[in-house]
Amino acid sequence: MKKRTIIIGLGVVVVAALICVPLVKGKSGKKSLRLEMAKAGRISITNTVMATGTVEPVVKVEVGTQVSGIIDRIHVDFNSVVTKGQLLAEMDKVNLQAEMVSKEAQLASSKTEYEYQLSNYTRSKILHDKQLISDTDFETATYTYEKAKSSYDQLQSDMVKVRRNLEYATITSPIDGVVINRAVEEGQTVAAGFSTPTLFTIANDLTQMRVIADVDEADIGQVEEGQNVRFEVDAYPEDVFEGKVTQVRLEATTTSNVVTYEVVISAYNPDLKLKPGLTANVTIYTLERPDVLTIPSKALRFIPDEEQLQAMHITVEELAAMPEPGKKMIWERQGNTLKAKMITVGATSGTMTEVLEGLSDGEEVVVELVSNGSMTAAGGVERSPFMPGPPGRR
Repeated sequence: MKKRTIIIGLGVVVVAALICVPLVKGKSGKKSLRLEMAKAGRISITNTVMATGTVEPVVKVEVGTQVSGIIDRIHVDFNSVVTKGQLLAEMDKVNLQAEMVSKEAQLASSKTEYEYQLSNYTRSKILHDKQLISDTDFETATYTYEKAKSSYDQLQSDMVKVRRNLEYATITSPIDGVVINRAVEEGQTVAAGFSTPTLFTIANDLTQMRVIADVDEADIGQVEEGQNVRFEVDAYPEDVFEGKVTQVRLEATTTSNVVTYEVVISAYNPDLKLKPGLTANVTIYTLERPDVLTIPSKALRFIPDEEQLQAMHITVEELAAMPEPGKKMIWERQGNTLKAKMITVGATSGTMTEVLEGLSDGEEVVVELVSNGSMTAAGGVERSPFMPGPPGRR
C-alpha cells in the first residue's frame, strides 16, 4: 500500500512538471526588439489615377439633309475615304425641280406686276405734285405699288429657299475623312419634318484619336492638363497606348449616385489599331519624379520610445534647437545612439517620399521598431496545454 502511494505521488509530480514546463517556457521566451533601417536611394516615384473611357475620333461630323424625299443614289460606303466637297448621295429632285419652275413663273409674273405698278405710281406722283389728280387716286396708286413690291420681294425670298433646297438634295462631304457609318440605303425615304436625319457619319483623321475617360470625383483634383497617360484596350491586350491629358471638363455626370468628370486624352494612332467605340482602361500619371532620392515614408512617422530603447541599451539624442519650419525629422543610428536629423522633403507616392535636402545617397535612417516574438514548433504561436487542440490532434 505504501509503495502504491509512492508511485501515485511520483506520477502526480511528473504530470505537474509536464504542465508547468510550457508555462515556464512561455514566460521565459520574451520578445526581442530591433530597429529596422533603410538606406536612402534613388528611384522613380509615381502616383496614378485609374479610370475607364471610350475611344473616339477627334473630329466626327454627322451628315444629314434638310429636305424630305427618296434617296436616289449613294456614292460611298462604310470605310470610304472622302474629301471635302465630294458627292456622297443624291436625292430624288423631280418634286424640287417642279417647285422651282413654279416659283420662277410666279416670280416672273410678280415682277411684271411690280414694274407696272411702279410706273403707275411714278406717273401718279408727278400728277399729284401738279395737283392734277386727287389725294385718293394717289393713295390708291401708292397702296397698289407697295403691295406689288411686297409680293415681288416675298417671291424672291421663296426662290432663294427653293434653290437652296434643291442644292440640299445633293449631299456632299463637309470635311476630309473616313465614312464610319452609313445609315441609309438607295430607295429609302427620309423625312426632315421635325429633325435633321443623319445619313452618314464621317471621322476626320483616324490617326489622331482621343479617349473620353470618366474620372471619379475623389481623384479629379489630381488630374491636370499635360499629364502622361497609358491605356489598354481589350482588342489588343498585349499593346500599351500612350497619350496626354488635353482637357479636364467641368461638368459633372451622376450615375447611380456616383459622380464622375470627363477627361479628354489625346491618342496617336499611326497603325489605325484604335477604332471608334473601343473601351479603354486608363492610367493617368498624376506624379512622375524619375531618379530622385527617396526614403520610406514610415521613417518620417517614427517616434522613438525611450523606455524600449533603453532595454536595448540605445540612447536617444534630441535636437538642440527647435526644428525649422517646413522641415521633417528623421532618425539615424550611430552606434548605440539615435540622433535626430532635419530634412526637406518633396513629392510622395504614399510608401516612398522624395528627399530634397538633408540626406545623401546611401545614408541609413530608422524606419520603425519591430519585435521578434519567440516561436514554438507547433505552428509558431504558443498555446496553453489546457486549451483544446485542433480537430484530429491529441
